[in-house]
Amino acid sequence: MNEKVENLILEHLRVMRADIASINDEIRGIRNEMRSMKQHMAGFMTHEITQDGDIAELKLRMDRIEKRLELSDD
Repeated sequence: MNEKVENLILEHLRVMRADIASINDEIRGIRNEMRSMKQHMAGFMTHEITQDGDIAELKLRMDRIEKRLELSDD
């Protein structure tokens, strides 16, 4: 091969390598963001489950109070 052609090919390969490295950095950043979002969602869901349990407990207590005061229709 001609030396100019080899140099041109090497130059293109270097540019491609730099582009791939840049893409890999972006992918790492996106993965970190996704991991953070998943952790946030897990915390949110845990909090929501806790609130659901608290509401269910309050409903049971309210039912008992209504029965003791004979306010319920049951």
